[in-house]
Amino acid sequence: MTFEEARACVIERVMAGRVFPNPEEVALECAAGRILAQQIRADRDYPAVARSVRDGFAVRAEDVPGRLRVTGEVRAGERFDGAVSAGEAVEIMTGAPVPRGADAVIMVEHVIRAADETVSTDRPAERGQFINPQGCEATAGDILLGPGKRLDFSDVALLAANGNARVAVCPKPRVALLATGDEIVPVTETPLEFQVRNSNVYSLAAQVTNAGGVPVILPVAKDDFDDTHGLMERGLAADLLLLSGGVSAGKYDLVERVLAELGAVFYFDRVLIQPGQPLVFGRVRDKFFFGLPGNPVSTMVTFEVFARAALELLAGQSHTGLPFVLAPLTRDFRHKPGLTRFLPASISWTNGTPALTPVSWSGSGDVPALTRANAFLVADAGRPEWKAGELMRVLLK
Repeated sequence: MTFEEARACVIERVMAGRVFPNPEEVALECAAGRILAQQIRADRDYPAVARSVRDGFAVRAEDVPGRLRVTGEVRAGERFDGAVSAGEAVEIMTGAPVPRGADAVIMVEHVIRAADETVSTDRPAERGQFINPQGCEATAGDILLGPGKRLDFSDVALLAANGNARVAVCPKPRVALLATGDEIVPVTETPLEFQVRNSNVYSLAAQVTNAGGVPVILPVAKDDFDDTHGLMERGLAADLLLLSGGVSAGKYDLVERVLAELGAVFYFDRVLIQPGQPLVFGRVRDKFFFGLPGNPVSTMVTFEVFARAALELLAGQSHTGLPFVLAPLTRDFRHKPGLTRFLPASISWTNGTPALTPVSWSGSGDVPALTRANAFLVADAGRPEWKAGELMRVLLK
């Protein structure tokens, strides 16, 4: 499959097959980053009364320009009991309710105060100037937030303003992480020259956590059918199974054989991308799985562009997307067409203008290169080259 076909397949299959457990209720201070599982309606009009958005004087628009008699003051958190009549003004602070009779606010910077409790202005005013009318943000009963929304800081502010001290959210999916291969040793060991430390499960654990899941790290599966089979069975107790390594065509690459023995349905087992061509996606019983390539950069890239989408949807999000942006290249770039490539890159800004520079790397095992990058440049499969200064698609890291 092409990159676009494979990603569409993941989203379509997971959307059609996901099953949600019962929601859980959390305190508002714990809600950020969680997926909302209820509908939130406005408990009253917002704002509840017309209010000023500037410090100044509440007036009748028809009375200015001119000199006005100041009859009082109103601050945020107070109410002015009187009314503004012809030739009058009430000093008003930002956020304060607009007095009856007033239909505009003149900014304090645009008036001249006199010692006789009058102010004058040479500025005209339009009705409604610097006033937020009652209900202009939301009216009582309006839907403010709906299920499937990942709550950010602005959502938390809205919930607090609406009086929602606790909210119902979707439980975080548990994601089993299983690295495979005889060459893998624990992080705490000193590897021999033909061995590597088990870094993939830790990078995946960080990515899973960032995507809203709970990582469950399993022991390394050796290149043995029974050992791999037993650990996969354990992994299928989670909501999603991520396997690292063992999905190529080598003699000891057992992942697909074991999955087939477990009754897996395979949706694809290769994608036209680099890094990460030998990528497996399917379902065993009622659980989705990904067989990610074992090279570290391939593992990280394929999680971000495919497995993250599945996890976000299983977590309850109503939709999922990739944070692509466009940035101009600092130098020419060429590649062999046919594959969509996600290559380490660096975006820098000068006076607010971005610049995209490819990061030199030595292939999909080069983790140090990826740590020097803050993005992936995305080389489209059908285009062989870009000139310096041209815009190129970028996936933020």
